[in-house]
Amino acid sequence: MNARPAGRPAVNPWIIAVVVALASFMEVLDTTIANVALNYISGGLGVSQDEASWVVTTYLVANAVIVTATSYMVRVLGRKTFFLGCLALFTVSSVLCGFAPNLQVLLIARVLQGIGGGGMVPVAQSILADSFPPEKRGQGFALFGVAVVVAPVVGPTLGGWLSDNFSWHWCFLINGPVGALTLFAVAMLIRDPEGSADERAKARKEHGGFDWIGFGLVATFLGTLELVLDRGLEDDWFASDFIIIASVICVLAFALTIPWELKHKNPAVDVRMLASRQFGACFLVMMATGALLLATTQYLPQFVQENLGYTATWAGLMLSPGGMVTMSMMFVVGMLSSRVQPKYLIAAGAGFVALAMYLVTKAYGDTGFWYLAKARMVQGLGLPLIFLPITSASYYGLPPSKTDQASALLNAARNTGGSIGVSLISNIISHHEQTHQSRLIEHVIPSSQAYQQTLSQVTNYFMGQGSSQGTAQQQALAWINNQVQSQASFLAYMDAFWVLTLISLCAIPLALTLRNVKLGGKVSMGH
Repeated sequence: MNARPAGRPAVNPWIIAVVVALASFMEVLDTTIANVALNYISGGLGVSQDEASWVVTTYLVANAVIVTATSYMVRVLGRKTFFLGCLALFTVSSVLCGFAPNLQVLLIARVLQGIGGGGMVPVAQSILADSFPPEKRGQGFALFGVAVVVAPVVGPTLGGWLSDNFSWHWCFLINGPVGALTLFAVAMLIRDPEGSADERAKARKEHGGFDWIGFGLVATFLGTLELVLDRGLEDDWFASDFIIIASVICVLAFALTIPWELKHKNPAVDVRMLASRQFGACFLVMMATGALLLATTQYLPQFVQENLGYTATWAGLMLSPGGMVTMSMMFVVGMLSSRVQPKYLIAAGAGFVALAMYLVTKAYGDTGFWYLAKARMVQGLGLPLIFLPITSASYYGLPPSKTDQASALLNAARNTGGSIGVSLISNIISHHEQTHQSRLIEHVIPSSQAYQQTLSQVTNYFMGQGSSQGTAQQQALAWINNQVQSQASFLAYMDAFWVLTLISLCAIPLALTLRNVKLGGKVSMGH
């Protein structure tokens, strides 16, 4: 996108950069801030952990769906009006989340929050492009990149501290005052480029109306896919009529989307771009990256809370060193990008993430805080090596008219991948925990000498604590049962992290299929 000097604001562009980065930071932060609070949410609202995880996935799905409509809404409403509308909806719905009396209201508010947040990140990039002169845009985008990449890491720490010291409601209520302040700053500081109203009228005339049918098909596909992934295990998969109907609708929506979008003049999703070698590979890598980022950010804290006895605050703090590494690496990768082909940087980043996941699979019951923190730091080395180079690789060879669509699709890929990743790992943990428990119980045989010795020792321990023999024996049986369940849960998490390791490894050859790009040139960021 070319900047127009006449449209550049009179205020310092760095002030605008801070304002739009803060808005984007809030939006991305909310993809993970509730992760470590899921135990509090499920307990406070009287729902299961699986049901509570919908708080994360509904936000991601709504976010991914609405981003496909961003370009059209900007053309119709104008950049500033649309951005203000998204920010206002995000702020109000955040407050509604905080005051939600039950899960149903919370999920509806989260969908609205995802819709409001989904339009902010792409438009923020466009605002930055017009606020800075071409030679300084890279610096503005670096600040924006730090906000987008670091926010998912800060989320669990902040969410854990708020949940432990106040309540889970404040994970959402905190957006109220921050959002109101940002809303005021955006209204006062940002304005549409001069002549933008005429350009919008011209664009509407040239491109025609919005592809509502294509948008509906994509929304139906993503929504039903999420329903199947989230409810499949609980409803016994295809033994459930609900899962069968949702699956049929999902497949049908996907099958109809392709021919419809291929023939539409202004498609909601340009499937030809997805079919290309360069952009298609970038899209898949971004989906994998979103899955890895969101799944680890949700299930690492959950793992240490359930199996290692961490509080929500310490579970969040365990991720913090990785966030510091990520922030530092953003500037290192910025320098490397002008010297090393993106495909090699992306492959190296995927390798670091795979190593981090492998290190987590080596955890055991007495694993210390810093072992897992260091594993997260290794992941922090890899994520910036993927996020920044994938921008230059994905836009390479695209005409300027396609950059809006490219940015929207990449944002959708990150959120959709994150949603699928969270649901996939949730299903793996639930299924494998049942499997491991069944196998472990096979070895808990009353006639076994080892079992009898353990039962005797534990019974004697409880008798030493003042229990009668009968009560102590019941306590010992309950303790053995808890140990079996705890070990099954631990092994299920290890299986899940092995799957994430394999996903990371699969991204390496995919990245190496990318074409070489011209190094040292300007990167088209689009919006």
